[in-house]
Amino acid sequence: MDIKTASALHRLRLISIPEALSFPALILFGSVLSRVSDIDFLMMPLGMIHGILFVIYAVFLLDVWIKAKWPLGRVALFFLLSLIPFGGLYGDKRLKQYEADGVIAARARREGTVSA
Repeated sequence: MDIKTASALHRLRLISIPEALSFPALILFGSVLSRVSDIDFLMMPLGMIHGILFVIYAVFLLDVWIKAKWPLGRVALFFLLSLIPFGGLYGDKRLKQYEADGVIAARARREGTVSA
């Protein structure tokens, strides 16, 4: 794995957790509290934060798709995980595994033990 691919995967990992937590926060603090109480001032800022994080996640996912040459099914899975509350937490776990696999494969190629 080259450095550009590794850094693209790392950026996607960094944004996946905040994006995964912003959606439930928006639902809980924004929607639910505005319906059951007079606290409605949280809806707009939480919605904006979640929207920005989602767009950044989508751009970083596109970057990983191009640089890591992921199959469309894997990209679709990670996109669907971003739509599910807390789905990015599972995505982060998978991304960590892909990152580790890439580092191991790059080290093996460098040492000449694998021709992959």
